[in-house]
Amino acid sequence: MENKRGKGLSFAKRIYMPRIIGLGIGCISVFAALYPLQMPLWIWALLLFNGFIWPHVAYQLSTRATFPYHAERRNLLYDSLLGGFWVATMQFTPLTTVTIISMMAMNNVAAGGYRLFVRGILAQFGGVLLSWLLFGAAFTTTVTQIQVYACLPMLTLYPLAVGMVCYQLAIKLSEHKRALSALSRTDSLTGLLNHGSWKDLLHIKFHLCQQQQIQATIALIDIDHFKAINDTYGHIVGDSVLRKLSAELKRNLRESDLAGRYGGDEFCVILPDMPLEQAREVMERLRHVFSNYRNPNVPQLQVSLSIGLATYQPTFEDAASWLNEADKALYTAKKTGRNKINIAMNEPFAESALALPA
Repeated sequence: MENKRGKGLSFAKRIYMPRIIGLGIGCISVFAALYPLQMPLWIWALLLFNGFIWPHVAYQLSTRATFPYHAERRNLLYDSLLGGFWVATMQFTPLTTVTIISMMAMNNVAAGGYRLFVRGILAQFGGVLLSWLLFGAAFTTTVTQIQVYACLPMLTLYPLAVGMVCYQLAIKLSEHKRALSALSRTDSLTGLLNHGSWKDLLHIKFHLCQQQQIQATIALIDIDHFKAINDTYGHIVGDSVLRKLSAELKRNLRESDLAGRYGGDEFCVILPDMPLEQAREVMERLRHVFSNYRNPNVPQLQVSLSIGLATYQPTFEDAASWLNEADKALYTAKKTGRNKINIAMNEPFAESALALPA
């Protein structure tokens, strides 16, 4: 309910300013067409109300309604009804009639598409019938110079106002699209790339390494005994550990590095244009910093990381082969005592895995 109301209020706010501009300058066009005719005083009062007071009344009716969106669509039909009324009352003066009808059609299409356009035409026809009942059917084919000048603001300013509203809406939609795209690629708990997005980028980086013969390293990171942390201290503490690791990754990595949550307690990093030795130093710094992590609510908790590293090799057939080497290195690190960095067996530094005393 609140979501629908919020969207309706946004819709009413978008219509508000174009209605002020459109009816205000439209009033000038209608006045120029009615001036030669003998009209009762109440017609002039109605014209002033429609041109300068109704936009604010319509906005209040929409914003105070339980369903602002539906209320605003009704207001648009009232606009069309009065537009048809003025067209018939000024005896279908050609230029002014075409100006008002076309501007209202544009407004209805922009606000509600084909359905509102058709309903707007029916409302305009109702306004024509109302005018004929009051004043009779009459037509004029003459166009005065004053009427031409009076229509110019409507033909220039109102399309500009509608165009600005459509442009602002397009910008907002583009922002929402980017936000949704980012959300679809991001792990909600850690703010890092999710499993699927990271693997997609891994394939891209693999092909870049193939084509340009550049260096890159994959790091797979596992939080040691994470299940025991959840079982002993609860998932809230476990989640805080995951968030801490993601924060340390963001703090220690470059902007060009790609970090993601691979699944559960396992994280993954692509380090492009980085040789193995430098990648090992980065991961050792991360492992050391994380080993000093203390949860203020659970001071006895100690956390360590096991990390597997694998650099790109021209012999890899695909990205999965590269990832598999890093996974093997991580498996070895976990099986040989944890809290260490292990390098894939096909690397020249594989025998110099680093470790801190447990």
